[in-house]
Amino acid sequence: MKRLLITAAVCVATMAAFAQNADSTKTASDTTKAKKGFHISFGHSDNKPHLDANGIDTTHYYEHSKAPGFSFGLTFSRFDLGLATLIDNGSFTLSPQNNFLRYRSWKTSNVGFDLLQFGYRFNSAFKIYVSGGFDWTHIRLRENITIQKNAPVLTYTQDDIDYSKNRFSSTYLRIPLSFDYRSHEDANGRRFHLVAGPDVGLLLNGRVKQISEENGKQKVDDDYHYTKMRYGVFTRIGYGFAGLFAKYYFNDMFENSPAQDGLKNFSFGITVGF
Repeated sequence: MKRLLITAAVCVATMAAFAQNADSTKTASDTTKAKKGFHISFGHSDNKPHLDANGIDTTHYYEHSKAPGFSFGLTFSRFDLGLATLIDNGSFTLSPQNNFLRYRSWKTSNVGFDLLQFGYRFNSAFKIYVSGGFDWTHIRLRENITIQKNAPVLTYTQDDIDYSKNRFSSTYLRIPLSFDYRSHEDANGRRFHLVAGPDVGLLLNGRVKQISEENGKQKVDDDYHYTKMRYGVFTRIGYGFAGLFAKYYFNDMFENSPAQDGLKNFSFGITVGF
């Protein structure tokens, strides 16, 4: 997981550097013009220069609407990094039967990104697309317990070990359907984004990772009764390259484990790469 996050961070940093360089190039080009600002032109370009009253070419200020069309390809976008919160039957306080899942709020995280995308652009301002990627939720447990593998319901044992890390995680293949509104570019070449839609996740695996002086580092994989298919909604809002995200899943985090009925997952944080 650390290698994956490092790779993702390098990709994000590279994309950010490219975007910054593009902005710098555009800014340098703009300084050669006598008039600043930007105008919007609709329709197809006639490939002729647009001259102002002083005869200066201002063609670079015009943004032509894109023709409708489909798109498909690989991507590395919508990199989410935030906090995960458990909601127990509408409450942020865990009920007694779920108290063993008490977690460290600032170390319980959600990470995800998209790698594949298929969409349709209606115009320059609006498009719809379905994408595929990965999504991790890491619950940093407070209690010195071990969630049991292959148990009939979600259960645990109390350990006489002081774990320096006791993490309970899930990995999902995420398949969101996005409705993406984008404003026209401003003078700096940046847009305002508002994206929302439904999100479906397919469980890939669950994991318990523990670190202690007695046993060193241990990892055990199982489904741990995480729900096989989760469904919910998400929203992203931002400007330029970055923004904020929120995700909420309607069905329970765990299945075939009656004591955890009504326990749901909500995540929020920053997102990079619209």
